[in-house]
Amino acid sequence: MHKSKAFVSAVAFIMTLAMAACASTRTQKSPGEGVDDSITTGRVKAALIADPVTKAHQIDVDTFKGKVQLNGFVDTAASKERAGEVARGTKGVTKVENNLTVKSDNPRSAGEVVDDAAITAKVKAALIGDPRTKAHQVNVETRDGVVQLSGFVDNSEAKSTAEELARNVDNVKSVDNELSVKK
Repeated sequence: MHKSKAFVSAVAFIMTLAMAACASTRTQKSPGEGVDDSITTGRVKAALIADPVTKAHQIDVDTFKGKVQLNGFVDTAASKERAGEVARGTKGVTKVENNLTVKSDNPRSAGEVVDDAAITAKVKAALIGDPRTKAHQVNVETRDGVVQLSGFVDNSEAKSTAEELARNVDNVKSVDNELSVKK
């Protein structure tokens, strides 16, 4: 009888550990939430592709626990507004942060595009090189020297550090910090 109580206790302990490993925290999703967020991101992207007003290739979609961020640079205010409407109407979305920026109408030269790509690469390298930031949590896009940071980070220090690192990169005109702290 004593051995069966020990066995039951051991099984109960292992089950408790397994349940704890599957639970979410403020900064980490449970496996189920990760799958749900991936599905929600896919649904939003599919809806943006299907919509005739939005140019889905211009829009990055990030999801954390049902909260969707729309990030990037779009051609018109109508595209920005419509993208927000499409995302809000998508199953699984609990909240939408529309961080899209409307591009200027000025055509860009090949050199300007290359300069923006170089700035983006330098900002990403700075994020990777700093232990206070988890570079994989931060999306970086640059347009006309304006750097947009987006995504979901663990704490306010990571958010402010990412902005500081981006501001210190040569040729950055300004930083649009759209990072959200996970809650």
